[in-house]
Parts: sequence; structure tokens; C-alpha cells
Amino acid sequence: QVQLVESGGGLVEAGGSLRLSCAASGSIRSINAMYWYRQAPGKQRELVATITSGGTTNYVGSVKGRFTISRDNTKNTVYLQMNSLKPEDTAVYYCKMVVVPTFGYGMDYWGKGTLVTVSS
Repeated sequence: QVQLVESGGGLVEAGGSLRLSCAASGSIRSINAMYWYRQAPGKQRELVATITSGGTTNYVGSVKGRFTISRDNTKNTVYLQMNSLKPEDTAVYYCKMVVVPTFGYGMDYWGKGTLVTVSS
């Protein structure tokens, strides 16, 4: 069984910063790509940032230059550093990892989400 747990969400003023973390635990052999998604009220879930197993990153245009995704493979953890936050960044943020378990094939695992609220 693999579980992902996010942390680091909260309330911040516009222009502020937050750092989200997502740690995977369980019977893990390896982790391929890691992702951060977000879902704002009344909107569809959108992909915010991606980091491959080799460290290549990609971002949605609205967060480029403000957000940074990184990973610590020794801790099975992905981070999202969010700077210069805007009210439109308010959303529930979810992590997703492509995990290869000790026994079985790689598949997607999701965290339960952490709420980020940016006040104007």
C-alpha cells in the first residue's frame, strides 16, 4: 500500500510565499514523475508543475517564474515552492506520483490535497 500525504497549505497574503510538501510512504521500489495539480472552487483540476525522475521540470504558464517544483528521492518527497502568490492561486493543491511498488507495476497515486488561500 502506498500513501501520499501533503502538507504546508494555509492562509497567506498576496505577495507572500508558501512551501508545499508531499511525502510518499509504503512499499515503494521507485518513483518516476511527480506532479502538483490544483483545483479552484468551481473549476476543473489543472496541472501546475511536473518533475521527471531525471529532474526535468515543466510549469503551467500562469506560475512560471513564481513556483518551483523539486524532489528529494531519498525521502520520496516532492516540494512546491510558491512565491509572489496571487489571489487566483487559491485552490486545493494535490500531488500525484507515478510509483512503482515493491511488487507490481507502476501506477498513479494521489494525495488528498492541501488548501492554499491567498488573500488580497
